[in-house]
Amino acid sequence: MRIFTVNRESGSSLNSKTKTVCTRSRRSRIAYAAYLIAFTAMAASSLSAPSLSAQTGSPSGNVETLCQPQVIGNRRIPKESVLARLYSRQNDLYDPLVVERDFNSLWNTGYFDDVRIERVDTPKCVQLVIYVKEKPTIREINYKGLGAVTQSDILDRFKKAKVPLSVESQYDPTKIKRAEVVLRDLLAEHGHQFATIRTEVKTIPPAAVAITFNIKEGPTVKVGKIAFQGNNSLSDRTLRGAMKNLRPIGIPHSIILENLFARTFDASKLDEDTERVRQAYRDRGYFKALTSDPTTHIRDAGGINPFTLHPSKGKRIDILMPVEEGARYKLGGITFTGNTHVPNTKALRSQFVQKDGEYFNATQFGKGLDQLRKAYGELGYINFVGTPVPQIDEAKKTITLNIDIDEGKPFYVSRIEFTGNTITRDKVIRRELLLEEGQVYNSRLWDLSILRLNQLNYFEALKAEQDSESRQNTDDGTVDLLLKLKEKGKNSIGLNGGISGLSGTFVGLNYETNNFLGLGETLSVQANIGDLSRNLSLGFTEPYLRDKPISIGAQVFASKYDFNPSKSQSATGQAAGNLTTAQQSLLTNYNQSTTGLTVSSSEPLRHLFSRTGVTRVGISYSLSRSSVTTFNQNTTNVFQSLAFRSGVAGQNQLTGIITSVVTPSFTFSSLDRAVGPHHGKDFNVSVQLAGVGGNVKYYSPIASYRQFFPMKGLRVSSDGHNVLGYRIQLAHTSGFGGEVAPPTHRLYSGGESDLRGFDIRSVGPYTFIPNKVQFILTNPDGTSVPRDPTNPALGPVQIPLPIYRMVSIGGDTQLVANLEYRIPIVNQVTFAFFNDFGMTFDAQHGQLRQSTAGQSLINGAQYGCPTIINGACFGGQSVKFPDLLTIVPGTNYVPRDSLGAELQVILPVVNAPFRIFYAYNPLRLYKTVPQQLAVPNSGPDNVNTFKSYFPSDGSGQFSYQQALQFYGADYILREPRKTFRLTVSTTF
Repeated sequence: MRIFTVNRESGSSLNSKTKTVCTRSRRSRIAYAAYLIAFTAMAASSLSAPSLSAQTGSPSGNVETLCQPQVIGNRRIPKESVLARLYSRQNDLYDPLVVERDFNSLWNTGYFDDVRIERVDTPKCVQLVIYVKEKPTIREINYKGLGAVTQSDILDRFKKAKVPLSVESQYDPTKIKRAEVVLRDLLAEHGHQFATIRTEVKTIPPAAVAITFNIKEGPTVKVGKIAFQGNNSLSDRTLRGAMKNLRPIGIPHSIILENLFARTFDASKLDEDTERVRQAYRDRGYFKALTSDPTTHIRDAGGINPFTLHPSKGKRIDILMPVEEGARYKLGGITFTGNTHVPNTKALRSQFVQKDGEYFNATQFGKGLDQLRKAYGELGYINFVGTPVPQIDEAKKTITLNIDIDEGKPFYVSRIEFTGNTITRDKVIRRELLLEEGQVYNSRLWDLSILRLNQLNYFEALKAEQDSESRQNTDDGTVDLLLKLKEKGKNSIGLNGGISGLSGTFVGLNYETNNFLGLGETLSVQANIGDLSRNLSLGFTEPYLRDKPISIGAQVFASKYDFNPSKSQSATGQAAGNLTTAQQSLLTNYNQSTTGLTVSSSEPLRHLFSRTGVTRVGISYSLSRSSVTTFNQNTTNVFQSLAFRSGVAGQNQLTGIITSVVTPSFTFSSLDRAVGPHHGKDFNVSVQLAGVGGNVKYYSPIASYRQFFPMKGLRVSSDGHNVLGYRIQLAHTSGFGGEVAPPTHRLYSGGESDLRGFDIRSVGPYTFIPNKVQFILTNPDGTSVPRDPTNPALGPVQIPLPIYRMVSIGGDTQLVANLEYRIPIVNQVTFAFFNDFGMTFDAQHGQLRQSTAGQSLINGAQYGCPTIINGACFGGQSVKFPDLLTIVPGTNYVPRDSLGAELQVILPVVNAPFRIFYAYNPLRLYKTVPQQLAVPNSGPDNVNTFKSYFPSDGSGQFSYQQALQFYGADYILREPRKTFRLTVSTTF
C-alpha cells in the first residue's frame, strides 16, 4: 500500500521534517487496489492545483535536491543492489513520481515482503529512507514418509518441471504449491495414486524458514487385469504385448505370471498405451482401427502373495479398452505429386520397403516417410514436407497412398561456426567436415561429419539434434550451421594399473595429449611394470600432413612379456586356480624381450562407403629385435623344433630374432563414439607380411567385424538405453619361403579378451614334440647303477631315450565370436550378459614342420643301452622322427563356449574398465589322451620295442617299468567348467 501523508514534525534539533512517501506490506495487499485508485485521484488533483510554486520544489518555493538514499532492514541483499534499482540519484531534484518508480522497481524484484520509503527533510537536502523486509530464505527442505522414490528422484523431477525450490533460495508459497503438485504426480507414477502431502513451514529466526513435506504415500496401486472389448482378429495377449508402460511383464512376453510382475499404474501413461494398441492394428492392415477411452476399475489386490504367503496388499486397477477393428486392407500402391525437382518416382518409391499387395503396415510406412525426408535433405531441401493422402477401395480392400510433396527450395550452406573449442583450432574441426560453405546443404553429410568428430575423441559425444543448430534465411535460400562443442581434457597424466590375463598385475605412469597444441596431434609416453610385463613407449601421430588428410605416426618401444598362463590370472603371482600342475606343464611358457620402432601412415577414402561411415586405408612398417627365454622343457622343444629360422637350430633360434613387418590395412567405422559405442559398426582387415628383411618369414591376415544396437528391453530402438553388441574375428598365420610361422606368432585363445571362461592362452590344439632324455639306470632297491663302482664321481649310467612330450603349441587359424548385452546402471557402471564362442585349430599341417638342422640332431643320436660294458652303452639304435609334428587326436577342431555375466566399472584414475565376471563353459575340452611312445616301429608291439632300450638284467627291467610310468602315462586334459575372475581390460 502506498500512502501520502501530511508532514509530521520530527522534533529534531535540525528542524527536519519526516514524511512517509510510500509503503507496502504483506497485510496491506488486499486494500492495495483501493488505495491505488485514491492515490491516482489525489495525484491528478495535486498536479492540477496551482498551490505549489513549483512541481519539484518545497511549499516555500525552494528547489529540493536529494541526499544519498539510506537503506534500512536489508540482511542478505547488499545495500548496493538495492540502490542500483533506484531511479533517484544523489543531487537529483526531488520528484514524487520518480520516488513512485523507485518503489515499484524494488517491489517488483520479488525479494521483499515489505517496502516503505520515507522522506526526511534536512536543511541541505531531502533524505529518502528506504525500509525493506526481505523474504525469508529456505534453510532446510525435509521429506518425511518418503519410501517409493528417493530425494534424488524428486530433485531430478523438480529440475525437469522447472520448480525453483532449493536450499538458500527465497521462500515463496506459490513455489511450495507447485512442488506439491509435481511431487504428487511423481508418486502417482510409482503407483501411489492416493498419496497426500501436507507442508509445514517453520520460522528460523531471524529471516529463514524450514520446509517439511509430510507425505502419506497410501497403498500401492498396480495394474490389475487388462481386457479388450471388440477384438475379434487379434488376441488379448497380442494387444497387451503392444503396450509398453502398463503391460505386465510376464514370462515370457505376457504369457504367465502376470499378476506377480504387474506394473505400477500411471494414468498419464494410459493414453500412450492406448495409441500403441491402435498402432498394433494399423501395423497389421487394420487402417481404420479405433481405440476408445479405456475404463478403469479400482479394487483391493486380494489373493495370497506367493513370495510371502500372506494376503496381498495394495490396490489394483483393472483396465477395459474398447476397440473397433474395421476391415483389413492391403497396400494398393504409393504415388507422388508435387515432386518437380525429383521426377524419378522409382527412386522415391524405393525409400519404402513395403511392397504393393502386402497388408498395410503403418510403422513401415512412417519409416519410409523418414527415409524420404532424409533423401530430400541430402539434396538441400531441408523444408521438405510429405503429406500422405489415403484413397481406400472398399471393394478390393486396398489402400493407395498419394504423398503430396512440398519440396520447398534447396538451401546452400552460408556459414559454419563453432562454440566451445577453446583449445582445438577451427581448421582441425573443419577438415573433418564433409560439408563446406557455399555447397548445397546435405543432411547426411552433416550427420556423417558429426560422426567423424566423435571418432576423434577430442570432444564430449555430439548429437546432431542436440548439439547443432541451423538458422535459415528463406529469402536467400541459405542456412547457417552452429556446432556446440564441449572439449575433453587434452592432457592426461596419471597412474594406471590393475590385473589382466596377459599383463598380470601391473602399475604404470602415462602421459598423453590427444590434441597437441590444438592441432589434433597425439603425443604419448607410457611406462608400465608388473610381474608379467614391462613396457616403455614413446609415440607421436600427425593426423593431417601439410593440411592433407594423410595421417602419419611413429613409435619407439621396449617391452618384455612373460607369456606364462600359470601366473597370468593371479594377483599374487601364484598359479591360477583353473590349472593343475600337470596342465601347467603342457602350456607354452616363455619370456620375450623386444625393442623396435613402428612407422605408419593412413588416408581416408571419402567416396567409398561415405554414405554411412568413415573409411581409411593405411600401411605400417615395424622393425624389432627380440629374444626368447623358455620356462620349461616343452617350450624349449617347441622353439628348437619348428623350422621358423632357416639354417639355425638349437638355442641359437631363441636369440637375435629380427622381424621386419609391413602391414597394409583397411578400416571402416560408423561407430558413434570411440569408447563405449552405442550404435554403429566397424570392419577392420589387415595383413602382416614379414620377410622384407629380418630372419623370419610369415604372413598373418586378420579380419574383425563389430556392430552395436541401441536396445529397449529386447527390442532394437533408436532411443534405447541398453546396448547389444557382437564381434566376429577371423585370424590366420602361416610361414612361407620354406619356413613356418614363429611360435611367438602362432594363435592362442583364452582369457578376458576373447574366451572369458578359459585361462589365458590355454585354448588351442596339442602336439607331440620329440625329445631326447637321459634316463638314470636304477637298481630294484632304488640305488642308481654307477658307471664305475670304483669311481663314483663318474656318475650313474644314463640311458638315452626318445620321448614324445605333449604341449599346447597354438594354432594357425582362429575364429572368435562374442555377443554381449550391456545394461548401464549408473554413470560409469555397466552390467552385461555375454556369450563367447571360439575355435583355434591347425588348418595347415605343414606349418608344424621341424627344421632340418634341429631334426638332424635328434635323428642322428643313438637311443637305448641294451648292453653295458665298463659303464659304456653299446647296442643303441637310431630313431627317425617324422618331419611334421603330430597333432594330438581329438584336440584340434574343438569348439569352446562361455556363458556368463560381468560387472564393469570405469576407474576414474586408470580410465579403464574394472571387470568382475563369472563364466560357465558348456563347450570345453574334456579328454584323456594316451601317451605316444617314440619307437622305430608302430603297432601293438611298440611297448616291447621300447623295452629293448634297456638291459635285460634286473636293473634294466626295473628301470623299464619306471620309464613306462614316467613317460607312458595318459595325459588328462580338463578345461574348467566355470570361472570367476577380475581384470582391468576390455573384450571388444
